[in-house]
Amino acid sequence: MKSKLRYEDKEQVLKAIGNKMKTLRKQKGYKNYETFAYENEIPRAQYGRYERGSDLKLTNFLKVLDALDISLHEFFDKDFD
Repeated sequence: MKSKLRYEDKEQVLKAIGNKMKTLRKQKGYKNYETFAYENEIPRAQYGRYERGSDLKLTNFLKVLDALDISLHEFFDKDFD
């Protein structure tokens, strides 16, 4: 049986999500988050906060995954820590 995430763990998960978003963005050839966000119609400041581990809404996260051309399953399936 899995235990529930504690609040402290949630912060670590958000940082891991942000780090993976940053890695995938760079793999797509975007050197900075501003250009990626602008070209994919995501508010730049908001996207920057996501990469730094800020809390995000699921709908916004799905929009980012669409821009990265990756599914939710693929995002969490491998190389997620």
